[in-house]
Amino acid sequence: MAWTAAATLTIPVTLANVGTFALLTALAVTQTEVSRRIERQRRILSNGPHINMTSVWLLPAGLLVPPQLVAVLGTVLYVYLAFRSWSGTRPGEAHRVAANATTMILSGFAAGLVADVFSGHGMVAVALAATAFFTANTALTGLGLYLAAPEKATAEGCLGNMDDNLLELATLCVGGLLVMVLTTEPLLSVLVILPLYVLQRSVLIKRLEELATTDQKTQLLNATTWQDGAQREISRAQRENGSFGALMIDLDHFKRINDTYGHLAGDDVLKAVAAVVKQETRAHDLVGRFGGEEFVALLPATSKEDAIVTAERIRQRVSELIISTKTNEGAAVDIQRQTASIGVAAYPLDGASIEEVMASADAAVYAAKHGGRNRVVGSVEVALAAA
Repeated sequence: MAWTAAATLTIPVTLANVGTFALLTALAVTQTEVSRRIERQRRILSNGPHINMTSVWLLPAGLLVPPQLVAVLGTVLYVYLAFRSWSGTRPGEAHRVAANATTMILSGFAAGLVADVFSGHGMVAVALAATAFFTANTALTGLGLYLAAPEKATAEGCLGNMDDNLLELATLCVGGLLVMVLTTEPLLSVLVILPLYVLQRSVLIKRLEELATTDQKTQLLNATTWQDGAQREISRAQRENGSFGALMIDLDHFKRINDTYGHLAGDDVLKAVAAVVKQETRAHDLVGRFGGEEFVALLPATSKEDAIVTAERIRQRVSELIISTKTNEGAAVDIQRQTASIGVAAYPLDGASIEEVMASADAAVYAAKHGGRNRVVGSVEVALAAA
């Protein structure tokens, strides 16, 4: 508000500025209206920082019109989004809309300052202005998300993942091109609406695909997707006379956690264990959640002995976890000494189909449970003999 007030008192607004502002406003409102259903769905399905397309309009505004008009454009655009795209959703709450609008307006101001320093709208000035916009937006958004819930804050949750940031950079690239168009052939700027619509639609489709294949509590593959991947892997192994290891991981006494601390604490335990399993397996391994407290992992081109080594690492890491969470009543609690029983099987040693391999792993889990829990079993016969 201070920046806008100072600009209003010291920077004159020309007729050309008003024309550029009016064109940007009309384009932004039109694009918002055309894609409002997509934007609403993306906002509802967003998991973490939500990247919308307002950078496309506020970056050119920051470079081509005075700050007071940047503030007006940001306010108009976010109020319009709130009523047309986000109405009735949590992200549409007034304080969130105000925070988002303020962040984007300040980012536009930062871009304008950098452009002024480099005196013009050449390629270097636009690139540096876009960098300033991205830096300011990331810093302010990350700070806001951190302050909203510091006890649960993570770097990815506050700053977004690689895909989030690439999407924001892509919109800034379009915004940079729009600066060039507006300074040479302003009427051609209307052509930006269709590419933006396709980009938003593509991002929504990608998000829907993620939701269809991912367990939302743990971000691992869901049971159906894991089974499909396992079938492909066994077909490959059959063609190439290969092998793979399979792990079935079952948390011990998990029901006690839900009964003692509540289901939210239980969810935090599942997330922590899922993270351990993901960290202790390779990027191309298939890791999924089969429901409840049961996880599975398929390790391509892995012998049973190597699979047992991996399972032992997972078992050890799980037993060392200290999970800070809260009870249903909101009391802080640390859950530790959680253990897991892990069954290991291998193709083709323990079965000729994925069903037979996993049945063998399941039997090994059963043996581990009856053998005292918190252990890895790679052979039911060996476990029974030891018992």
